[in-house]
Amino acid sequence: MKMLLPILAAAALAGAPALAQNAAMAGMSMAAPAAAKSGTGLGEVKALDAKAGKVTLHHGPVAALGWPAMTMTFKAAPGLLKTVKPGQKVRFTVLDGDEPEVTAIAPQ
Repeated sequence: MKMLLPILAAAALAGAPALAQNAAMAGMSMAAPAAAKSGTGLGEVKALDAKAGKVTLHHGPVAALGWPAMTMTFKAAPGLLKTVKPGQKVRFTVLDGDEPEVTAIAPQ
């Protein structure tokens, strides 16, 4: 019995950090990250690099994303960029995320 008591005490203490961690995490949200939002805008193609899959647009506000008018470079599928050229006015759809991506683009 003398040997059993220290073993039981050690086992109980070994589980204490896990119990403390669970208690500390009780108020934390474990929800999955929010899905990326998309929005549609009007703009002008300033530059494109179909090979690298990049397009630079000077666009007006994109209300659905809360974006003001600005010029920025977006990721885009190379095949998608074959339908537009620099200087052209376009309507586009963008998926906001770590690296915003144009998912649709068409001349206006």
